[in-house]
Amino acid sequence: MRREHGRGRESGSNAVPPRRSIVKIVAASMLGTTVEWYDFFLYGVAAAIVLPAVFFPAADPVAGTLLSFGTFAIGFVARPLGGLVFGHYGDRIGRKRLLVLSLLMMGISTFAIGLLPGYNTIGVAAPVLLVVLRLLQGFALGGEWGGAVLIVSEHGEASRRGFWASWPQAGAPAGQLLANGLLALLAVFQSEETFQAWGWRIPFLLSAVLVLIGLYVRLSVEESPVFRAAQARAAERGAADTAAGIRTTMPIVDVFRRYPREVVTAMGARFAENVSYYIFTIVISTYMKERFGLPSSFVLGAVLIGAAFHVLTIPMWGAVSDRIGRKPVYLFGAVGVGAWAFAFFALLDTRNFALAAVAVVVGLFFHGAMYGPQAAFLSELFGTRVRYSGVSIGYQLASVVAGGLAPIISVALLAAFGTGYAIACYVAASSLLTILAVATYRETRDRDLAADDGETADPSSTEA
Repeated sequence: MRREHGRGRESGSNAVPPRRSIVKIVAASMLGTTVEWYDFFLYGVAAAIVLPAVFFPAADPVAGTLLSFGTFAIGFVARPLGGLVFGHYGDRIGRKRLLVLSLLMMGISTFAIGLLPGYNTIGVAAPVLLVVLRLLQGFALGGEWGGAVLIVSEHGEASRRGFWASWPQAGAPAGQLLANGLLALLAVFQSEETFQAWGWRIPFLLSAVLVLIGLYVRLSVEESPVFRAAQARAAERGAADTAAGIRTTMPIVDVFRRYPREVVTAMGARFAENVSYYIFTIVISTYMKERFGLPSSFVLGAVLIGAAFHVLTIPMWGAVSDRIGRKPVYLFGAVGVGAWAFAFFALLDTRNFALAAVAVVVGLFFHGAMYGPQAAFLSELFGTRVRYSGVSIGYQLASVVAGGLAPIISVALLAAFGTGYAIACYVAASSLLTILAVATYRETRDRDLAADDGETADPSSTEA
């Protein structure tokens, strides 16, 4: 007989929705995250293979790549600010409105990058405008993730929360699949000169079409029932507090006052996941190009195959976390990427395409064990009244020091030591941080999102 969890019969506002309804919500959420990650990753791949020559031609090749990755990192710097702003208003006025706004902002900034003249045309204004548009991308993405995973987590059946919430996560590799697929296609059918001159702009301009489709779908979904119920309770509390002369605090203040350990746990959980992903999918481009002089199509093809497998494994790991818990699945992934990083570079050094594809596929298999249950895990750390702010802060702050710096640190390590194993050590160190953060926190699978309105954090948040 199947074991019933305490969260399996969540109360009132979190009643199990019809399957057709949850599938529609998941589809809308995943489509939006796919478009936004397509835009974000498109820049990351272009930063490795195209943008240095277009926007930083005066620098030497290594310096140009570092400058290009610097603009890539700037997008990560803007993400916490986006998380703060979108999280605040998402906890106040709802998840849906903010999701529509973030998608629109991302689409406009990406389309504008596709139209932006290069350094040879408008001089220093080109990289300056590139930085501004990259900041807008980061700001928009900072608000996207929290709303996308929460609107699914707060709609879905509690006993399958890990599975349903993992689908928006699959939007990341799906976006990468689209970005790398288009760039790989263009690299195959265009000469390197044509691709560098104007061909790279096509995927950026096509973002406008994807955004319009995403907006159409997102506008059709309903607001989270858990949020609506929490909002009603907050209105009652607000009236009582006003009558008593008590000031209502901002969600961001409540997050750091009531959930400091949860913020640290979320950041730690993100570290190995974020670092390993950008090395397996972005740094690989620079590594193979600078170290071996291989064409863009080699790396784009390998990452394309890896992303296709990644889309399938993320929901699988989310479902597994519903069965055995978030912690064991997450820890398996953290240990896996730390160990596999050394094999990853050993396989890349063969310069064999099949082995390079295996390196990426297996790396993303382990990464998926963290990324699949991550949405449910982070959602379960915070109460409804501050959940959007909490997950956004923890998720995006880690992105700055983990994913944002990963390409820069990796290029610097490669330049200093001349071997990919130095980068592998960096991944392994990141894995140790994640293992520590997740292993010392209690299992969250049984938490009832509807019953928790964010008044207090769980006092028994750490392992005994």
